[in-house]
Amino acid sequence: MPSLSEADQKAILELARQAVVEAVCRNRRLAQIPTGGIFTTKRGAFVTLHVHKRLHGCIGVIDAREPLGESIAHCAMSAALHDPRFSPLRPEDLATLEIEVSLLSPLEPIRPEQIEIGKHGLLIEQSFCRGLLLPQVAVEHHLERERFLTETCYKAGLPGDAWKAPDTRLYGFTCEVFADPTFHEPQ
Repeated sequence: MPSLSEADQKAILELARQAVVEAVCRNRRLAQIPTGGIFTTKRGAFVTLHVHKRLHGCIGVIDAREPLGESIAHCAMSAALHDPRFSPLRPEDLATLEIEVSLLSPLEPIRPEQIEIGKHGLLIEQSFCRGLLLPQVAVEHHLERERFLTETCYKAGLPGDAWKAPDTRLYGFTCEVFADPTFHEPQ
């Protein structure tokens, strides 16, 4: 997939920020979601939030069923208020909020030996269990290939060596990742 223009990246980040501010300050969904241009495409996407340089939410969609504008707004709001690993964002957190967006390539079956750390994200499926880790997770946590596979299994609620089982499906994907650490005063 071709890389997004800087203007498209900025527009996506601005939409994510508006959705977070609306959710945190007004406890509601964003009323106006762009519907033209890049926002009409359908791609898997994750919105990651950092407060004081620490992870404070990450929610995404793997299977692109709605236009990107809807996905980004929904994921941003959910990351701010509904990630079960973190308390909901508060208005005072917005002063140090950094937003990162990861747009996923289509999922492709991948063999363990094909995985490139820093390039591939992983999705593991077995029965009704499913777990995903973005490519940047392996880099940030200095994971080697086998440990990355193990951690993805754990994310799916599976034993760490489930990736070796014949009934486990392993998919790889790449991401276009961009971030905007600037704060915009809520309106």
